[in-house]
Amino acid sequence: MSEVASPDKTIEPIAPKIGFVSLGCPKALTDSELILTQLSAEGYQTSKTFEGADLVIVNTCGFIDDAVKESLDTIGEALAENGRVIVTGCLGAKAGEQGGNLVREMHPSVLAVTGPHATQEVMDAVHANLPKPHDPFIDLVPQAFGVAGLKLTPRHYAYLKISEGCNHRCTFCIIPSMRGDLVSRPVGDVLSEAKALFEGGVKELLVISQDTSAYGVDVKYRTGFWDGKPVKTRMLELVRTLGEIAAPYGAWVRLHYVYPYPSVDEIIPLMAEGKVLPYLDVPLQHSHPDVLRRMKRPASGEKNLERLARWREVCPELVIRSTFIAGFPGETEEEFEHLLDFIREAEIDRAGCFAYSPVAGAVANDIPGMLPEAEREARRARFMEVAEAVSIAKLQRRIGATMQVLVDSAPAMGRKGGVGRSYADAPEIDGTVRLLPPEKISKTMKVGEFTRARIVGAEGHDLIALPI
Repeated sequence: MSEVASPDKTIEPIAPKIGFVSLGCPKALTDSELILTQLSAEGYQTSKTFEGADLVIVNTCGFIDDAVKESLDTIGEALAENGRVIVTGCLGAKAGEQGGNLVREMHPSVLAVTGPHATQEVMDAVHANLPKPHDPFIDLVPQAFGVAGLKLTPRHYAYLKISEGCNHRCTFCIIPSMRGDLVSRPVGDVLSEAKALFEGGVKELLVISQDTSAYGVDVKYRTGFWDGKPVKTRMLELVRTLGEIAAPYGAWVRLHYVYPYPSVDEIIPLMAEGKVLPYLDVPLQHSHPDVLRRMKRPASGEKNLERLARWREVCPELVIRSTFIAGFPGETEEEFEHLLDFIREAEIDRAGCFAYSPVAGAVANDIPGMLPEAEREARRARFMEVAEAVSIAKLQRRIGATMQVLVDSAPAMGRKGGVGRSYADAPEIDGTVRLLPPEKISKTMKVGEFTRARIVGAEGHDLIALPI
């Protein structure tokens, strides 16, 4: 470790600097946060750039072809600009065409390669290539949230990962081969992290996993403890307690990756009562029973439609976001039209769609009836046209309503307006609320705080509102 003379002539060590790039989904982001927290605890400096770094860590994504390309390109860029690169994440667990590790085949000069959720393995690689600067037992983590550690998100919202891995074997997905079967975090640890985040100023907690509805299945819903009280390791008890912890802070709890199991029915009353946000991210993927069977998804389209209708009866304000796949192998025109009809009838508030991508290692690639790429893309475009029409129509119904908005941007204390989100908008994947300059001169807004606003218009996927 190098040293530098301070103004009083004493010699102070310069901490080793590590460049860090995090790619992929929020689950990968939480892995990055764990690694960054440990690096900071051990006294390493970290940055988002390669410049001046002693080495670079790239946390990769390996799910679809575009993500694989982006990850490999980023590794190549880091090698070109820095030369000393450690690779972690889902791509690190992916096999190459020669049967070895894909990253090693494409970039043999990387220092080390690990799979996802591998904080200790990454730290071992760092220690081997860049000795730690000082004793981790006496160091402090700056700008952290106590036991929750460092976060890469803006300070007013954070992701809370409750489990790792997945027990499903969907034919289009290779994530279980990279992240393994479901492993639920101890409920006490999850709730302690949530409390630390709220105490640190987080106003929106986004609960994530590969399968949030299955939380606790692997440990048979055993009873854990938090704050001296027994709490079952199960989605219902977890969500209810998160709502109770959030209430004194006036914070939101938002649920992602929720499979439409019957057990989710128990969560909807909590939303109707205002304990957690009336928002569900449900990865439906398709509606036609035959396509869902080929996908090996755990539900049929008709049951999903009925379940959504029941949920909305209990909680009329419920917003549903979902993702779908168009052009799945063997998908007929009739099956695709069934999907379009489902989107219209289910009135999915926010929908994303991928044209089927033949990911290496996915069982679905061997299903007969692979559609030409042009047809897959054409169906994705047709899907989005219908989905956007449904979404825009639902946004129009909000004009005239008054909503609570979490402020994400507010130049000049909001006197020039700003940008925020309502309960219906998750960060980065949904729309936003464009806030107009307030009519009252005394009205100000601050990032990370809530404001009331009257919806005066809709533009594309976004709402326009006047702060009140």
